[in-house]
Order: sequence, then structure tokens, then C-alpha cells
Amino acid sequence: MPYRRTPRVQARLDAQREALLAAAVALLSEQGYAGCSVAGVAARAGVSTGSVYRYFPGKAELVVEVFRGLVGREVQAVEDAANGPGDLIDRVVAIVETFANRALKAPRLAYALLAEPVDAPVEAERLVFRQVFQKAFAMHVTEAIKAGVLPAQDAGVTAAALVGAVAEVLVGPLSAGVASADTVPNLVRFTLRALGADDAAHS
Repeated sequence: MPYRRTPRVQARLDAQREALLAAAVALLSEQGYAGCSVAGVAARAGVSTGSVYRYFPGKAELVVEVFRGLVGREVQAVEDAANGPGDLIDRVVAIVETFANRALKAPRLAYALLAEPVDAPVEAERLVFRQVFQKAFAMHVTEAIKAGVLPAQDAGVTAAALVGAVAEVLVGPLSAGVASADTVPNLVRFTLRALGADDAAHS
């Protein structure tokens, strides 16, 4: 007869797994991907190194799971901002502002998410991360085009270009851990001009 875990045992295992993920987020925030070792995660979570391997084959798989959780959180944040007050163009701007401001508040973690050299499985997850944000941009750009408040354009291409531009603009400040006060306002102005919107009316 196959062994079946009791609810208490399963709850304990689930709690330990969550503790490992939280420890990995903390290490990524402090030391980036390079400093997020399996041994370091185990120590931060207060368990043996071998315990980590009960849940994840290695560091890359652990960080992939962390990325998925973080991306879900960031996507929810920008979607909430994009569904706030303002017109259709303001919703696209809200995505840029929210993502950039949140990234700059946690620069080491954001740098790990966006640009730090990582292993192949994590790089693959990073591409998914970018595609999710492209989809969010494209949806709101499409709505604005249909409403006639933005000129006709390929929303997918615009979204991809905006995601790439935002990431490129932020890489320097994130790697340095500091940004000038005009980084986000300049990024917003660029976004409006790239969309073909009146930046003066949405400054």
C-alpha cells in the first residue's frame, strides 16, 4: 500500500518549502544571483543543505520558482496600477511608472530579475518574464488605439520595444544601486513619445 502523507506532514513540508523560497528571495535581494547559493539558502532558512534538494534539484530550479512568484507579484502590481484612474494612455504610463519605481526600491533583486548573468533555466524564465510584461503593455496599447487616442501602430512591436527600453534604462541604476531623481520622469516622457502621445498632456 503506497504511503500517504498526513495533512500535518504535508503542511510541514509546504511550510519548509515556502521558507526556502523566502530565504532565496532575501539572498537575491542582498547578494544577487551569484550570492544565492544552495548552502546560503539552507542556512538562511535554518535547515540542512540536503533539505533544499528534497524540494529543488539545484540552485537554478530554486531560483526559477522564485522568479515565477516574483513575476506574478509584479504583474499584479502593474495591472492594479493600470486599472486605476486616468485615461487609456495614463494606463500604459502607469505600467512603466509602477514597474520602474518598484524596481528602484529593490535594486539588487530587480537587477537579478532583469540583467544579472544567470544559468540557462533562469534565463529562460527571464524571457517568460519579459513576454508577460509585453502582453500587459500590448493589451493597453491596443485599447488606446481602438479608442483613437493613439495613432495606428503594431501594439505587439510597441510593447516589445517599450519593455526592452525600460529594462535597458534601468540596468545602469539597478547595478549601481542608485538612480537620479529624473530617471522615471524621463522614462515616462520617452514612453509617451514612443507611443505617439502628447507628453505635455500626460506629464
